[in-house]
Amino acid sequence: MNTGWFLVTVIVASVLASLSDWLFGGFLFHEKYRAHPEIWRESVGQRESLMLTGSTLLIVVTCAVFIYLAARLHALGWTQVLGLALGIWLLAPLPLLATNALFIKIHPLNTLSNAIGWLMKLLICAVAAHVFLG
Repeated sequence: MNTGWFLVTVIVASVLASLSDWLFGGFLFHEKYRAHPEIWRESVGQRESLMLTGSTLLIVVTCAVFIYLAARLHALGWTQVLGLALGIWLLAPLPLLATNALFIKIHPLNTLSNAIGWLMKLLICAVAAHVFLG
């Protein structure tokens, strides 16, 4: 695997996944997060910047690991890479979000938008891996 193309792929996927994360996790149904304000930490000033930085770094790690895994498994064709994205989504984020929705007071639309956001993030990584490395 070419390191340069790997880095380009991670950067492109991370930027697009960050936009997707903002749309599904922060913008869509934003008012529904206020349905149970007692469960959210207050994020003001520098603390909010630190939280956003941490979230962005996790997106980069997610994209890098997904792209590396797809390349190492030689799963860069459309069927393989999209199957990998769907499989990872069904294995980890979807069950975690569904379980959290059962035990934590969170609006169902927020759970739905976060689940779709995770699927989109993984699909963005899959498309980037196929386009740049496949």
